[in-house]
Amino acid sequence: MRVPIKITYTPPERTILVTGGAGFVGSAVCRLLASNGSMRVVNLDSLVDSVDSAALAVPADQPNYRFVEGDILDRALVSQVMAEESVDGVIHLAAEGRADRNPGEMPPFIDTNVGGTFQLLEASLEHWRNLLPDARARFRFHHVSTNAVFGDRSAGSIAVDENAPYRPSAPIAAARAAADHLVRAWHTSFGLPVVLSHASAGYGPWQKPGKLIPHAVINAIEGIRVPVYGAGSEVRDWLHVEDYARALQAVFFHGHAGESYSIGGREEHNNLAVVATICDLLDRIEPRADGRKRRSLITFLQDRRAADRRHAVDPTRIERELGWRPEISFVEGLTEVIDDYRDRARVEMGRAAAG
Repeated sequence: MRVPIKITYTPPERTILVTGGAGFVGSAVCRLLASNGSMRVVNLDSLVDSVDSAALAVPADQPNYRFVEGDILDRALVSQVMAEESVDGVIHLAAEGRADRNPGEMPPFIDTNVGGTFQLLEASLEHWRNLLPDARARFRFHHVSTNAVFGDRSAGSIAVDENAPYRPSAPIAAARAAADHLVRAWHTSFGLPVVLSHASAGYGPWQKPGKLIPHAVINAIEGIRVPVYGAGSEVRDWLHVEDYARALQAVFFHGHAGESYSIGGREEHNNLAVVATICDLLDRIEPRADGRKRRSLITFLQDRRAADRRHAVDPTRIERELGWRPEISFVEGLTEVIDDYRDRARVEMGRAAAG
């Protein structure tokens, strides 16, 4: 495990509003930014899809961190927070991933991802216009999107870069694409200084248990079946969440206004290979008592999902222009996730034994 963040607070040089900062990626961004004592981090999150509160335990008690529970659809609240905190930058991660809805209702991913981004843009534009010249010059609105807006990539095709056309396959991806277009329009029409980023699949500690990697790790540790949908042939480019957070920081501080940056880990693996690697790593770290290999736990399930076959990102631009590169290899990152869940399991066992 990495050494916990230690914070020494000094008066802030920058105050950054992070929307969705209680989510998986957002909490990593808050941890990273708050580790710099010259920054103040304001985390605005509705807690609809938050991770374990322990993910924010490090900055939570620090003087340079503030949490505000609220919805980006509430423009009055957003404007109030921006004014109170003298915000001079926004990293917009708040997005709705749920596809469920009741008959006659607007799907939540459209309401939040499109409507919420609109409200945040309007609040940011008004706030930016009222800033003093120096603060206006350093203000950035970083819209964090997803490579799903570029749609499916066939095997052997080139990875997407910043010039790729938008071809979202799923309704949720289409809503994210719509938000991207709004952000660009606010830059072109009103001059709001924006940057955009599109990243590959993130993984790491504190990810929701239902996601592929944590689900496989938990099941393999417990010795129960490890499900793989279909043939496990879906390919993703995997990126550790801490590398992801560093990339978002680099784009926010050093990206050129109006530009977009693709963020990838250069670690393309299909789902079956990912699960098999997790099983092999666990066998090496903690062999099963009966000597059986954990790959025997892999179970193939019928796949009824309409998922893209492949997402692939070309991060050449951010590597060349901003000097960012992933630092955590896929095997190292998976090992960290495994160790994290094994540690949690020991804690839970200790609690159960105590009473």
